[in-house]
Amino acid sequence: MSRTPVLGQWVGDTDVFFEKYWRRQPQRFTPRGGASGPFALTDFDQALATGFFREPYIEMWADDNRLPARRFTASRTVARAEPDGFADPARIRALLDAGATLLLRCIDQWHAPTRALLRALAGELGLAVEAFYFVTPAGHAGLPLHRDDADVLVVQVAGSKSWSVHEGPADGHWHAGRVPGHEPQPAEVLTTVTRPGDVLYIPRGFAHRAHGQDGLSAHLSLTVREVGVADLSSGLQRIALGDTGSALPPLPVTEGAITAAAAALLEGARRRLAGIDPGDLVAWARQARLDAMPTPPADLSLAALAASLTV
Repeated sequence: MSRTPVLGQWVGDTDVFFEKYWRRQPQRFTPRGGASGPFALTDFDQALATGFFREPYIEMWADDNRLPARRFTASRTVARAEPDGFADPARIRALLDAGATLLLRCIDQWHAPTRALLRALAGELGLAVEAFYFVTPAGHAGLPLHRDDADVLVVQVAGSKSWSVHEGPADGHWHAGRVPGHEPQPAEVLTTVTRPGDVLYIPRGFAHRAHGQDGLSAHLSLTVREVGVADLSSGLQRIALGDTGSALPPLPVTEGAITAAAAALLEGARRRLAGIDPGDLVAWARQARLDAMPTPPADLSLAALAASLTV
């Protein structure tokens, strides 16, 4: 049995995938029977119908720019307050009809089936994963040409979308986000169309852009997060300090006491750092990201509480 069954159902032979494509080149896959994701357009309809769905979990884009939230949200009157940012179905529909793209963020935080899928995939890869959802009308662009600080697996859910994928960064001196128009545009390395059941892999940092082609295009975007220098630095600090500080008086008063506290911290840091190598630090930083992934919420179960109190 494959050690990566979730990934394997989308890309086929995972040994070939990691040897030929992972962090090297983009590729579109058409799995036998088609790929499927846990989040469909009807799931968004149900989330919207609750009345609680709001910004920043939802964004809309048009003409390569993020639209102000007031264009697709509304305020409510709740106990004499007027909180805003609630998704407005009529405004969202009007913007979609006009060609805007709908972006749903962090689906794994609020959709249990997606959260379960991502935790399974993260367990296979040893890397944190997040989920986003894009809906783009036919003939219109989604986000501008941009780079993601993640390896991306696109699962096409409905309609079709044309993709232009450009080469990745030459070295580690790059940033995620929009590719500035005044910079030389990276060379195009793949043009393709994804249809329902297709999966597109885009390596970390490879610039890309998509256009809706036929029907209302919807795709689930799974972003596999790798660590960077900031994660490694944070891990180094936490490993070096450990719990040494908790055993020291928090506010030493005299010069000698302050120097003694500094000496104790340095001694503990040297001892801990002497026992780790670069691989340990990378593993620690990756695990920290995995630990930050959403978990199933605690079961409040008022019904069970009420039953337990019933005489």
